[in-house]
Amino acid sequence: MTLPYLLSLSAHGAADSGWLTVAEGTNLPFAVKRAYWITAVPEGQVRGRHTHRTLEQLFVALNGTLRITVEAPGFARHTFELTNSNKALYVPPGSWREVQFEAGAVLLCLASQEYSEADYIREEC
Repeated sequence: MTLPYLLSLSAHGAADSGWLTVAEGTNLPFAVKRAYWITAVPEGQVRGRHTHRTLEQLFVALNGTLRITVEAPGFARHTFELTNSNKALYVPPGSWREVQFEAGAVLLCLASQEYSEADYIREEC
């Protein structure tokens, strides 16, 4: 069983000119089939509260701070804080997740599959 973990994305640039961050190819744990982002969530609001049967995801904070609590089989409940767009949180299948947004936070999700309602488990085990 793969556990949740943080990974670094390749970032190029400088503070005076800006940064280009790249998520591609062999640097990722899966081939990306879907990307989506969540914006304008009120501060303190929690999203997620589900798991997936087979879907793998990478979460990136494009702006602001996200606190993502993950519980995977064989893995104690742990909260990861994302504040930098060159860090990604890998969330394997079967992992319960809850995402708390601070004001202005923007979440980018890269997913291993296209959307399928049948892949969701919405009751916490």
